[in-house]
Amino acid sequence: MAAWLTVVGIGEDGLAGLGEAARAAVDDAEVLIGGERHLALVPPRAGQTREAWTTPFTEALARVVERRGQKVCLLASGDPMYYGVGATLGRLLAADEMRVFPAPSSLSLAAARLGWALQDVVPVTVHGRPLALVQPHLVAGARLMVLSENATTPARLAALLAERGFGSSTLHVLEHLGGPRERCLSGPAAGWAHAPGADLNLVAVEVTPDSGPGRVAGPGWSTLAGLPDGAFHHDGQITKQAVRAVTLGLLGPRPRERLWDVGAGCGSIAVEWMRAHPTCRAVAIEDRADRRAHIAINREALGVPGLEIVEGRAPTALAGLAPPDAVFIGGGLTGDGVFETCWQALRPGGRLVANAVTLQTEALLVDLHARVGGSLTRLSVAHAAPLGGFLGWRTAMPVTLFAATKP
Repeated sequence: MAAWLTVVGIGEDGLAGLGEAARAAVDDAEVLIGGERHLALVPPRAGQTREAWTTPFTEALARVVERRGQKVCLLASGDPMYYGVGATLGRLLAADEMRVFPAPSSLSLAAARLGWALQDVVPVTVHGRPLALVQPHLVAGARLMVLSENATTPARLAALLAERGFGSSTLHVLEHLGGPRERCLSGPAAGWAHAPGADLNLVAVEVTPDSGPGRVAGPGWSTLAGLPDGAFHHDGQITKQAVRAVTLGLLGPRPRERLWDVGAGCGSIAVEWMRAHPTCRAVAIEDRADRRAHIAINREALGVPGLEIVEGRAPTALAGLAPPDAVFIGGGLTGDGVFETCWQALRPGGRLVANAVTLQTEALLVDLHARVGGSLTRLSVAHAAPLGGFLGWRTAMPVTLFAATKP
């Protein structure tokens, strides 16, 4: 099919900033669709139908697709293929149905204004997404570009940075990039002094941890497995740091994979799974309400707000969940049919890891090893602790780990 839809990225400078081909697509369209702000940048043309973009988003997309066969031009901000409508339509239409003319993205414009090398910048969008997504990137020296939700985002981001021990970070709020109303407001996160401005803004952040007397530097936690136990809210029901690091090594998180954390406790395994890569997904299944509350706190505090929490006990609570690429059974293995349900749902090539502390649960792991193969590992971890005026070793209860890959 010949291209009937053209998506044109348009900046704050309007038609003047478009190339010849993009301007021709706007002028030749039978139907011109865009947000009120976009349409205001294009003078009306006789015989051309103009439609303002409406909500909800899915219904607006459906109306665009219904125009198939007409000459349709859709106006979008900046580069439509970067977190934009072009990327969404690209999943709905054949490649030859659509042409795209991108404009410079807000990231490119912000990098040009600040003199930052774009390849060294970490982009994060919180437009329609939780602000907590910023937190895994809070590392000393990092430069972030945060695509805002609206005018309140800079102040909320500044408060989050101050709360997490990064109040010394510098924020640059760039509004209406590329247009006559462009401006930049800068200042430290702590005590952010600027009133809310334009809804159309990007926040560039130079991440700096707090220091000095009485100041506690922000943690800047690594995304590698094995966060300190103190990084989590928990009631003692937590897979301890050393065991957690080995467990996640056996689970082997990969981009775009999904984990079931069965009997999740405080959710430490699921949280660290999702921190391994931005596209990793996880479901934490937990029966106790107090522990589900801990999971909710941990997913926000450690920057994985997309972690799904499911109430209930396995195997009943597993019904209807999307198939996993990996399963961790940290609790409830003694329940009837828990392993069988998890193993059956697991995708081919998926990994299952189960940990045991009691002799009864360890016996189940030995039986599973005999049935499906895999590996058995016992970990015994000791920590130095005061013993009189000296130090001695205090050994934690040994943990047995069973790991198997589904054929």
